Amino acid sequence: MAQSAMPSTQVQEPPVPLRVPVREILPWAVLAAVLGLALLYFVGAEQGATSLFSGTWVHEFTHDGRHLLGFPCH
Repeated sequence: MAQSAMPSTQVQEPPVPLRVPVREILPWAVLAAVLGLALLYFVGAEQGATSLFSGTWVHEFTHDGRHLLGFPCH
């Protein structure tokens, strides 16, 4: 059988958007925010008067990250 050159008249329905309940996202968003703030603290402020840990090992561990993100450390 030969195929017709006319386009088919079938109408495609638009895709149904995926719904994710906020109750499922909220715990992961809070965890990500807490981890992000902890990382920001250690990279940006863990030295000197605001230091939680004695010594310079945290400063040395995050030293290059400080320079990359523009935090002063010297």
